[in-house]
Amino acid sequence: MGTSDKYSLIEGNIVRKLFLVALPLIGTQIIQMAYNLTDMFWLGRLSSDSIAASGTVGLYMWLSMAFMLLGRMGAEIGVSQSIGRGDREKALAYARNSIQTGVVLGVALMLIYIFGRGPLVGFFGIREAHVAQDARDYLSIVAIGIPFTFLTGAVTGIFNGAGNSRISLFINGAGLALNMALDPIMIFGAGLGIKGAATATIIAQVAAACLSSFALLKLKSRPFDKIKLAARPDKSVLKQVFKWVTPISVESFLFTFLSMMTAAFVASYGSDAMAASRVGAQIESLAWLITGGFASALTAFVGQNYGAGKWDRISSGFKISSAMMAGWGVIVSFLLFFAGSALFGIFIPDNPTVVDIGAGYLRILAIAQIPACLEGVASGAFRGRGKTIPPSVASVTSNTLRVVLAYILTYHTPLGLTGIWIALALGCGARGSWMFIWYLIASRKVQKEGVPA
Repeated sequence: MGTSDKYSLIEGNIVRKLFLVALPLIGTQIIQMAYNLTDMFWLGRLSSDSIAASGTVGLYMWLSMAFMLLGRMGAEIGVSQSIGRGDREKALAYARNSIQTGVVLGVALMLIYIFGRGPLVGFFGIREAHVAQDARDYLSIVAIGIPFTFLTGAVTGIFNGAGNSRISLFINGAGLALNMALDPIMIFGAGLGIKGAATATIIAQVAAACLSSFALLKLKSRPFDKIKLAARPDKSVLKQVFKWVTPISVESFLFTFLSMMTAAFVASYGSDAMAASRVGAQIESLAWLITGGFASALTAFVGQNYGAGKWDRISSGFKISSAMMAGWGVIVSFLLFFAGSALFGIFIPDNPTVVDIGAGYLRILAIAQIPACLEGVASGAFRGRGKTIPPSVASVTSNTLRVVLAYILTYHTPLGLTGIWIALALGCGARGSWMFIWYLIASRKVQKEGVPA
């Protein structure tokens, strides 16, 4: 079997092909999560208040990803499609313009975060003045790394689009290793506390950006021999990038913004509740960490087979992915329900109050993990066919419902903080169930009409 056959998803064993695509993507997501967990692990040994402050800022870093997608996904889509057509000049144009877009947006967002840190942190209404001040300090430092993160995102998108995702994995892995090494040195060795965690993060981000630039400009396996980053932007290319990516960016932005509204409810219960919420969200990410990789793999799988007209293979790939992700959902549900206290104790060993709150959070969220995993499968299958509207509609609608439920259950029932956890679980479960059923209905309908599912 030739090299082209090796990476083709339209033939061969379906399970092996799905894992071939999914594993590098899962590895990259593990690295992204590990950045957050590293900070939380060391800050948890400083104080739970430090986790509350950094976790609050983390929501704004998460929000920034909606803008980073314009550079990264613009590169992935534009470069891959252009190379597929054999038009390397156009691929180069997409690469160059995606980098320019990413850097400009990164600088703009950095300035907004630095100069607007007061009202941005104030949005959450944090009760403890010292926690709010720590959050402002943390935000003013980590914001410096945003342009570098956006640059790395665009470059890794170029390599992914060219079919060389191993470089992306190496770059992000090197950045993580540096961050892990620097965190205890900067937090405790240099005595900088939460500012040290922020400093370690931006040093790692700058290093990753330097590695990205070197890989793009000097590496033997680089996609292009030369790339002139200072060239004038191409309006037609930029227009196409924004056309492709804006719906996905808007979905990401709204998802994060609605999560921030829920976090503001949590913050009204104090820094312990906020710390439990932020650590709990990272532990819960065990589910979507794997599911996200499989969703992206299924998007590529469905996309290639849709183009090849292999409808039976699409159906088989969907069923196999659904079974595997449902099984993973069962495992994660079991861990969250029965091992919540132990998992929390890893990050916050000296605050039993936070551990108790967090364990309750995980036990309630455990009920939503199977639908959440199935949502990823359905979403990936829809996007593989170019149907991006159903996942966006389900996400925005369900997350709006989650905020409304959180408000009602928290402030108009005796449930209090537990009401927020219940709202999160119901919103997540509703979104996943709706998305999966929507795909099944759509599949049955198109199969009756004799067109691909």
